[in-house]
Amino acid sequence: MENPQSLQSIEDENAYIESQYQEMLEIYKKSAHRQKLDLIDKAFRFAMDAHQGVRRRSGEPYILHPITVARIVAEEIGLGSTSICAALLHDVVEDTEYTVEDIEERFGKKIAQIVDGLTKISGGVFGEQASKQAENFRKLLLTMSEDIRVVLIKMADRLHNMRTLASMPQAKQLKIAGETQYIYAPLANRLGLYAIKTELEDLSFKYEHPDKYEELSAKIANTKEQRNKLFEKFAAPISKSLDALGLKYEIHARVKSVYSIWRKMQKKNIPFEEVYDLLALRIIFDADENQSEKKLCWEIYSAVTDQYKPHPDRIRDWVSTPRANGYEALHVTVMGPLGQWVEVQIRSRRMDDIAEKGFAAHWKYKTGEKDDSELEKWLQTIKELLENPEPNAIDFLDTFKLNLFASEIFVFTPNGDIKTMPQGSTVLDFAFLLHTDVGTTCIGAKVNHKLEPLSYVLNSGDQVEILTSKKQSPSEDWIEFVKTARAKTKIRSLFKKEYRNIMTKGENDLKELLDSHGQSLSRDLLNHMLEHYGKTKKEELFYAIGKAQIALAEIPKLFFKAKAESKWMKFWKLQFGSSNKKETGTEATTLKSKVLTLTESTKNYRIAECCQPIPGDDILGFMEGENKFVVHKCQCPVAMKLKSNHGENIVSAVWETHKVLSFPATIRINGIDSQGVLSKILNVISEENEINMTKINIDTKDGIFDGCITLYIHDVEDLNNLCLNLLKVHGMKSVNRIENEK
Repeated sequence: MENPQSLQSIEDENAYIESQYQEMLEIYKKSAHRQKLDLIDKAFRFAMDAHQGVRRRSGEPYILHPITVARIVAEEIGLGSTSICAALLHDVVEDTEYTVEDIEERFGKKIAQIVDGLTKISGGVFGEQASKQAENFRKLLLTMSEDIRVVLIKMADRLHNMRTLASMPQAKQLKIAGETQYIYAPLANRLGLYAIKTELEDLSFKYEHPDKYEELSAKIANTKEQRNKLFEKFAAPISKSLDALGLKYEIHARVKSVYSIWRKMQKKNIPFEEVYDLLALRIIFDADENQSEKKLCWEIYSAVTDQYKPHPDRIRDWVSTPRANGYEALHVTVMGPLGQWVEVQIRSRRMDDIAEKGFAAHWKYKTGEKDDSELEKWLQTIKELLENPEPNAIDFLDTFKLNLFASEIFVFTPNGDIKTMPQGSTVLDFAFLLHTDVGTTCIGAKVNHKLEPLSYVLNSGDQVEILTSKKQSPSEDWIEFVKTARAKTKIRSLFKKEYRNIMTKGENDLKELLDSHGQSLSRDLLNHMLEHYGKTKKEELFYAIGKAQIALAEIPKLFFKAKAESKWMKFWKLQFGSSNKKETGTEATTLKSKVLTLTESTKNYRIAECCQPIPGDDILGFMEGENKFVVHKCQCPVAMKLKSNHGENIVSAVWETHKVLSFPATIRINGIDSQGVLSKILNVISEENEINMTKINIDTKDGIFDGCITLYIHDVEDLNNLCLNLLKVHGMKSVNRIENEK
């Protein structure tokens, strides 16, 4: 593809813009939508004129961005002319002098409404401050429940921004990548946009962990030939069986995404070589109107399992009960010819279309009756949430995200109706799902005809009968064991006044204590306390103090003495940039351009207790006070939240420690027990590698040993070398670093 930056003349540049626009039009012409080429052309010419002379940070003409967003909308989401026009016009109101009224006058009410919705949520879901962030998020949800196309176009806009993120400064890259990972990727998943969700995750990972991304991409490329051989050997007998059934079908090999491979490696503490489900097989079949898709899915399942033995616990039937985002398929994992587990996904052409393009594809297959899909129900719950928004901005976002991330379970009512709920939902969640009155009077339930308490966690397939009593009154403790946003919102609204009173009492008690010790509630002290007590918001801390869950007497001992820092932290020194001069009032602009260099010099740092990074880990700095920083691993969940909520305080960070300092790290070892094996392990660590240990915990059972060793290490390179040396010990099966992430 020609690079627009290399074009010499305005004529060449305009010709390039026209060619990109025509490519987008050709994609639209091939769709089944009613062709409204005149309207689209009018929108393009209008946008072209409005953005005349404006350029993106990369140097290319700005109009190429709306054209690309329109192309994604048409090609990857499958929307029609209204959405394409709105995509072409989506930045006009925000960036030029034109108003929504101007758009309505020229293009009609519907396109103007969508452009207005996109303008309201401009600048991303998250603003610079937490309150703005939640307000923007609320606007996003409101527009989503009114017209889902607003969010779908916003998703296309974010996807193009992520694809062109390289032109941004690194601190900005981290903020946008964190924001994408935190909200856009799960939202894409919830809307059924699987392909976009996967790409957003991979792109976020690429900018947060560039070295690991390159390393894993190279390993995937290097194992391609091996995978192709497995695919050919595995697929041949299946093709033969399906041909015998007379089916029209395609078989594709699907490789796990870079991000999902990395997540599995992190979750299971395994190397790349032990990710066995790298390859999956997808069978897509054509069904005519007279054939039952469900029946054909099971016929293909039968043909596959005639050839290969299925794993009894890894069959997923999303044909009988589709997932909440509309996903339908039959998944089965079978033992392949080379002794490897291989997942086979079975879908009809319609199911595949919906899986790849999500909600938009539903419209293509709707037959006119009211759509009561799970997605429609989900949009309805959004409307209900907005009627009782959280009093606290971040609470609101976190509550909503509970449902956004959750996997689903299917629960039955006594009458046999199916209800879809997030995994981990309790009896009380189910009661509130049925009705607020049922929730507030719930005393327990019969789950599969057995009496269970309010806090009982439901499993998929449970049949639940809620028991109520007029004498029952809600307790604020209920909020601790409900999972769904709906239940949390309802309970919080019941106890809003009482919660605020307790919180105010806690805040006053803490301030009185601090006054008596000549202290004030500084930002540093507050952050230390939040981290120590595992709270994410000061309101939670004040509430816990007000409820006497935190003893006031212990606070002076913990936070007013220099020994609050752990020993190893004292060795740490951190320098901001290469200058030792004091920061001036231009700190905000300095943040954008500087990089935290972790050396052995100054003291304006703090290592995050939640993830305890060591040299070699990908890290970032978060400014928590005037020229004071906390250092987190990039993948730390706390850091991800900070990137999304307070992106303006994020700076890039690099290590420069010259192997002088030591940091704590924990490894997990596993192997076959034999006489003297422990002394060999300890000898490798302390004698051969000269590494100090602080804690050893090893259990043996039935001839197998398993345990954890905490040691002081210089950096990731030394840790990897130690792991390789330990693997040479006879009987050792695995050695992995345990990621200390809460």
